[in-house]
Amino acid sequence: MMGRRSARRTAEHRLTWQAASLLLAYPDAEQNSRLDLVEQLCAHLPPTQARPLSDTAAALGAMPESAAAQQYVDTFDLRRRATLLLTYWTDGDTRNRGMAMLTFTEAYRSAGVVPPSSEVPDHLPVVLEFAATVDPVAGMALLTANRRAIHAIGLALAEEDSLYAATLAAVSATLPPATEADLGWARRLVDTGPAAESVGLAPFTLTVPPRRAAGGREPVAAKGLR
Repeated sequence: MMGRRSARRTAEHRLTWQAASLLLAYPDAEQNSRLDLVEQLCAHLPPTQARPLSDTAAALGAMPESAAAQQYVDTFDLRRRATLLLTYWTDGDTRNRGMAMLTFTEAYRSAGVVPPSSEVPDHLPVVLEFAATVDPVAGMALLTANRRAIHAIGLALAEEDSLYAATLAAVSATLPPATEADLGWARRLVDTGPAAESVGLAPFTLTVPPRRAAGGREPVAAKGLR
């Protein structure tokens, strides 16, 4: 009985992670196909778990592609306050961020997959896809280790009444419950941001988050890991 419950919970987590990865991908010409897949995934989840994901999918589906793309860029790419790059939250613009990124790369390689070439390894949709489709145990470990960052992103999105806030809430619900310390840390990060250094960032010198042209980005969920 316990084994069946555990297997069912893992399956539900993987469905949630895959749906969230699809929803957090950049809205492009494949957006409608991804939203259709999200609805198929949600059909296999309990209603309370499916609803936040379906809400985001419905909101995105009601928007023209160009409007959805611009909103995505405005939300995630042009400001640090809701960046989906997890190591930015934990290590900021410091020399420690390189080693933090290496943790993700090594997890992917240990599971037998090539780290994505089109996106940095700590990008939340990439981590979610890895957890959903490659290695749920290693994926859960990465997500749990970065749950404070995930809570911070969710908090920032909720304060902006973003349509993506529900998706972050669905992801957080698959992780160990947040403690008061977790919530306090997330609150401080949203208010003040993480630490920064002006030197010592090599080889990871990318400004966070990266500014990308709307037409030049590939969806992470379909092509991130191989």
